[in-house]
Amino acid sequence: MPRKEIVGKVVSDKMDKTVVVAVENRFSHRKYEKHIVRTNKFKAHDADNTCKVGDMVRIRECRPLSKEKRWLVVEITGREEELIVPTEESKG
Repeated sequence: MPRKEIVGKVVSDKMDKTVVVAVENRFSHRKYEKHIVRTNKFKAHDADNTCKVGDMVRIRECRPLSKEKRWLVVEITGREEELIVPTEESKG
């Protein structure tokens, strides 16, 4: 049976070899048909500490690696671009 894979955004990278990934689930309410967004957070194993906050990543289900960590980072699908702040020299 294939393992589950989901895509989410890294919201924390403060732990060693671990990132917290937020996955949004958007759906319509059955009765009122209002759009609802639910967010689940998963702890995922990042062996090389390559993920940064804001990156979009694909994670795969795996065996339990610790008390709360049951996911593995497969790939980084998108990077958060750093903000470039103009300085006095570059304005001139």
